[in-house]
Amino acid sequence: MRRLKERWGIYSNFQLVMILIVFAVTGSSAARLATPVTSFLGITADNFSAWVYWPARIILILPIYQVLLLFFGFIFGQFKFFWKFEKKMLTRMGLGFLFSSK
Repeated sequence: MRRLKERWGIYSNFQLVMILIVFAVTGSSAARLATPVTSFLGITADNFSAWVYWPARIILILPIYQVLLLFFGFIFGQFKFFWKFEKKMLTRMGLGFLFSSK
């Protein structure tokens, strides 16, 4: 846990617990929302093969996960940490241009 705290730049065990809870709640919520969102868009396992359905579901849920991560980070008082985390993750995914001020 010490190395994780150093890597993330946090100092208290309480903050670490809050961050881990946010990750858990966000992951569970995003997985829970996957079915209604894909169904609303007409992407169901009945309509598509598994080779199309699962990648489409994952791609569609990714932005929902990002928004939920910030939302739950705010609720649990860790918005600053998760905002930095989001910028870093999206930059690594090649979407860093969203944050440039140029």
